[in-house]
Amino acid sequence: MCRLLLPTLLLSLWVPFASAADNGPSTNEKAQAAVSKGEVLEQQVAHPATAVTSPAPITPSEVKALDPAGKAPLDDAIVCLSRTIYWEAKGGGKADMEAVANVVLNRMGHGGFPDTVCGVVKQGQEQKHCQFSWWCDGRADQVEERNRYDIAKEIARRALNQQLSDRTRGAMYFHDRHAAPSWAKEYIRTAETAEFVFYKPRGGDAR
Repeated sequence: MCRLLLPTLLLSLWVPFASAADNGPSTNEKAQAAVSKGEVLEQQVAHPATAVTSPAPITPSEVKALDPAGKAPLDDAIVCLSRTIYWEAKGGGKADMEAVANVVLNRMGHGGFPDTVCGVVKQGQEQKHCQFSWWCDGRADQVEERNRYDIAKEIARRALNQQLSDRTRGAMYFHDRHAAPSWAKEYIRTAETAEFVFYKPRGGDAR
């Protein structure tokens, strides 16, 4: 009797577990969902007046599944934003990283700036004068510190979901606190973090 019951019991426990695993989205499906949602969300950020419905937010599991090794090409909103946060502020604190994300999103949809995240990040590459220096510095863009990149991806997710408050008060430019660029005099200083100083143009558009 025990010999008959034990296999039956094991089978009853095993089958639902296998079924649940089979029915759940794969890592690739989660990553693709993040990319698709990111495309819709970045356009809502750039053109809020044209939004008809609120897109579904990117989930933590979806953004975690995207570019886990930090080696993906920079051709979607989340990767472009995450890599920019990482390379510009990975040595700083959370506030520094969030503020970099704010600057990228603040530029979108304003005169003189592209209306996609990757467009903003890569702007100026044709003239070899990139707005974000890490993109044109000739160095490899692959991630070196996985834990810091995970933080950057989560900040990027919240930023695109419009769940991140603007620490910079509308800034579109920033520089290291130890630098003193001449262009800073032409702009309005809006905020500071431990690592950066932030500015916005007086007329609202790029110069």
